[in-house]
Amino acid sequence: MSNIELNDKKIQILTVAERLFSEKGFEGTSIRDISKEAKINIAMVSYYFGSKDNLLESLIIYKTSDLRLKLENLLQEDLEPIEKVNKLIEIYINRISCNKGIFRVLHFEINSKKKEKSMAAFTELKKGNLKSVESIIAQGQSKGVFRKDVIIPLITPTIIGTFFHFHMNKPFFVELLNLDTEELYNNYIKTSLTKHIQQTIKALLVYEN
Repeated sequence: MSNIELNDKKIQILTVAERLFSEKGFEGTSIRDISKEAKINIAMVSYYFGSKDNLLESLIIYKTSDLRLKLENLLQEDLEPIEKVNKLIEIYINRISCNKGIFRVLHFEINSKKKEKSMAAFTELKKGNLKSVESIIAQGQSKGVFRKDVIIPLITPTIIGTFFHFHMNKPFFVELLNLDTEELYNNYIKTSLTKHIQQTIKALLVYEN
């Protein structure tokens, strides 16, 4: 299911599914819940997607496949290695921030062994994204800017993990940092949190002076 043809009804179902999966968890959401919320006959949901696992797979592709294209395009850009990594982090944070619901489901609520088959599409996307990250870091290594002993597969979890620790402790950080409105909170993610993650990844990649 590398590509899915979408119409308005499918997008409506996927949008509702993302919200309910985020609010109630994947296991806690039924096809009946989704059809009721989307005001669509349950048979139509089954017709379009077959099963809840297939619906999740379609949702993953719908929400995350363009990330791979962005990373591949970034790879071709004429930027210094650290600038390219900083832009990589901006792309990841923006993508996750705009799709908090589905990323939370993917990273925290799906048992990888139990859902191995239905998560195959997401696994393939992650592998493709990792290849782009590896290529970007390899460019910096070939120029002598980045360390050779970097554990590249841990770079993405460092980015995503830092974001989600911040997001999943939102009330604590809102009070601590006086982020009283959603605008202030989102702006902090785009500026200060993103910069912190960039500095963290730079410290992992660049040789000490």
